[in-house]
Amino acid sequence: MNQWEERYSADGFFYGSEPNDFLREQVDALPAGCDVLCLGEGEGRNAVFLAGRGFHVTAVDQSGVGLAKARSLAAERGVHIDTAVADLSDWAIDARRWGGIVSIWCHLPRTLRAQAHRQVVAALEPGGAFILEAYVPAQLRFRTGGPSDPELLPTLAELQEELHGLEFEVARECERHVHEGRGHDGPSAVVQLLARRGA
Repeated sequence: MNQWEERYSADGFFYGSEPNDFLREQVDALPAGCDVLCLGEGEGRNAVFLAGRGFHVTAVDQSGVGLAKARSLAAERGVHIDTAVADLSDWAIDARRWGGIVSIWCHLPRTLRAQAHRQVVAALEPGGAFILEAYVPAQLRFRTGGPSDPELLPTLAELQEELHGLEFEVARECERHVHEGRGHDGPSAVVQLLARRGA
């Protein structure tokens, strides 16, 4: 059993059942009623939130246990989400398919992250939006969530390079308090992006 299956096998929701704050702030940037892909979606809190806002949502994660909890949360809240158990290292994102792509705390090794982000650029429909929040290297001094391996922590400059071709509407590194279940709790150093594919 890998760390994610083990983590999500515990009772309750490791990162809580409510959506990420930055996603909640930026949700209106997504084209109304569009198809949205959630990367590294875990137990489904963000996907379920988006489905409740009228989006057609597909949640992708390597943990079948997490996605089973996502489907259960969706049913409990009276919405539907599609799920795909997949490793992003060998799962291709359909080109020009998505009105929105969401990456919340989806920390990947640098080479895989760059590959995935190239796919994100190609996968957005014209006018589609990409919403991302991730921890940055400065998070290592807080230790309030996220990976301990700096290889998994992107900088704003790296993300802007990887997402070349998108127009950045929000692009910032900042410190904020994150309170999301047992997994994220306390002052945090993050990067936040809202980027759009030109019409």
